[in-house]
Amino acid sequence: MDVRPDQALAPVLRHARAVVFDTDGVITDSARMHAAAWKTAFDTYLAEHPPQVLEQRRPFDVQDDYPRYVDGRSRLDGAAAFLASRGLRPPPGTVRAVAEAKERLFSARLREQGMEAYPGTVRLVRALRRAGVPCAAVSASRHARELLDRAAVLGLFDVLVDGVEAARLGLPGKPRPDLFLEAARRLGVPADRTAVVEDAVAGVEAGRNGGFGFVVGVARDPGPDTGRRLLRHGADIVVRDVAELLA
Repeated sequence: MDVRPDQALAPVLRHARAVVFDTDGVITDSARMHAAAWKTAFDTYLAEHPPQVLEQRRPFDVQDDYPRYVDGRSRLDGAAAFLASRGLRPPPGTVRAVAEAKERLFSARLREQGMEAYPGTVRLVRALRRAGVPCAAVSASRHARELLDRAAVLGLFDVLVDGVEAARLGLPGKPRPDLFLEAARRLGVPADRTAVVEDAVAGVEAGRNGGFGFVVGVARDPGPDTGRRLLRHGADIVVRDVAELLA
C-alpha cells in the first residue's frame, strides 16, 4: 500500500500549510558557536568595565545568560539586554562595539570550524517538501545565509529571512513576530496556518505573539528547566530533536 507523503509527518504538522524554522540551534549547530563568541566578547568587556556590585561581576554564563538575554535577539538587543542584567547601561556606541567584537569572533570561528546541519531537521524538511509543504528559514543573524550554505542545506528552503533582510526592511527582532510574519508572507500562507519551530524563548514568544497556528519548542539542552521555560513562553509542545516531528 502506498503511503501518502503527509503521513510521514507527526499528526501535529499534518494540517500545517507551511513551516518556518529558526536557524541557529534548530537547523544548524551554530548556537553554541554564537554563545562562545558572546562569552569572549562579554567577559572581555566585564573585565575592563567591572560593575560596581560584586555579584554582577560574574562572567557570562553560556547555559543561563545566553538563552535568557541573547538567543533569538538581534545583536544589539542581545548585547544591551545582557549588559543591563549586570547593571551596565553603556552608550549605544559601546553596545555596538561589543556586538561587533562578537561578530568578529564568530566569523573567525566559522571560517576555522565550518558548520553542519542537524540530521533530524534535514529529514523533516525533506519530508515536508515531499508533502508539498513550503519551508522558510529565519534568523536574526546576518550570517544565516552563509551558515545554511556551508551546511549544504540552503537549497532546501523556499524562503530565507535573515538579519540582512531585517535591517533592510526595518523589522524588529524577536520576541516581536515580524521576522516570522515576513517569512509566512513570502511563503503565501497565513500565520494561523503556519507552524514555527524554534529553540529560543524569545523565538517561541514571537511565534505566539504572531498568532501562528502551532509553535514547536526545541530543547536540545538536557537541563530540566529548558523545556518548561519554552512551554511557559508560548510553545505548544517541546521536542528534544526535530526528528520527533516525523511519524
